[in-house]
Amino acid sequence: MSGLRPDGLEVPRNDRFGTDHPHYAACMEAHRNATEAGASGYIDPVSGLFVMTASYLAGRACCGRACRHCPWEQ
Repeated sequence: MSGLRPDGLEVPRNDRFGTDHPHYAACMEAHRNATEAGASGYIDPVSGLFVMTASYLAGRACCGRACRHCPWEQ
């Protein structure tokens, strides 16, 4: 773990969740709403799975599981 990515709290790594993903806009809106509400995550609008926000992940060390919104450089 090197440190927080400069854009890590706003933009997911493209290799994990790129702008070309068909549900990018809906997921990013859910992420933004959760972050603004101070929530630790959101329910993915497509899969129904819980996804942690970048701000939540920034408060702990990287687990190495390639989380969608992981703010850590690797």
